Amino acid sequence: MFFSNFVSKIKIMDYISTIIQPIEADLEEFKRRFHNSLAHSNGLLQSALDHIRSRAGKQMRPMLTLLTAKNYGQISDMTHYATVALELLHTASLVHDDVVDESSERRGLPSMNAAYNNKVAVLVGDYVLSTCLLNASIARNHQIMYTLSQLGQTLAAGEILQLQNIESDVLSEDVYYQVIHQKTAALFGACSAIGAMSVDAPENEVEAAKKFGHDIGMIFQIRDDIFDYSNSHEIGKPTGNDMIEGKLTLPAIYALNHTDFEPMKALARKVKARSINLDEIAVLVEFTKRNGGIEYAQQKMDEIARDAHRYIEDHVKPELQESFSAYVDFVIQRRS
Repeated sequence: MFFSNFVSKIKIMDYISTIIQPIEADLEEFKRRFHNSLAHSNGLLQSALDHIRSRAGKQMRPMLTLLTAKNYGQISDMTHYATVALELLHTASLVHDDVVDESSERRGLPSMNAAYNNKVAVLVGDYVLSTCLLNASIARNHQIMYTLSQLGQTLAAGEILQLQNIESDVLSEDVYYQVIHQKTAALFGACSAIGAMSVDAPENEVEAAKKFGHDIGMIFQIRDDIFDYSNSHEIGKPTGNDMIEGKLTLPAIYALNHTDFEPMKALARKVKARSINLDEIAVLVEFTKRNGGIEYAQQKMDEIARDAHRYIEDHVKPELQESFSAYVDFVIQRRS
């Protein structure tokens, strides 16, 4: 088992190195600008911003924006301001989402609201969102500013739809996808679209890039949801955490809708009522695994990935196709 995990980690690192190879210097420039944007003279605010900076992930969204810009032109100052703005908007939405979801962890570490309190978390989220708008305004591109503003609306609407879905007894795969369309897929779609916009790509290519990003976001979220049924200690959230928060994701929705076992549906109702305990969650997780939920979700990822690879064949420069393909493969194969 140790050797298998070690090999998997090496493979993941190979993906990352392949992805960033053509944009390595630009990614470092993004990191510098992003960190500089989270600086303030106020002690409490700076402490909270340092909390955010210390928890930066693999930078998958900035990588996508920069790669897309590179595919359609030369990465510019406008690209960098837009990339920072996108990641700041994403960061602000996570801070606010953790307050809404009453989450105590983010990537296995204390969330902002847990490390401080809800008041500080909301205000820090507002500060980061305002910093996003500042960077977007410096980019001086109406199309980029419009897309960012629209994305903010879409993310908020997606969070509200998710709250409504938790309160509903209906187990709907369609509603599950609607939530992803307005959250993760919308975010990744905006990243690739704005990357193309920043180098004046033709409108049809902006739309093609947006569709590619949207597909990536769909895969990313389904993969993230599969983690909730894993026993691995490497993932960024506890097993069953979605269910604790009242969320039933694709694997469980499939298993529940394709069996007629009332005790499990009763547990599903307890998930939505947020009255389920950890032992009951373990039972529902095992039921989902035994009834094909994980395999079905993986099948859906593979179907979407085929569309993503078609975009790479038809729209990506030959010298960048390996990096784009590694990006898709990483999103599918990632372990955290």
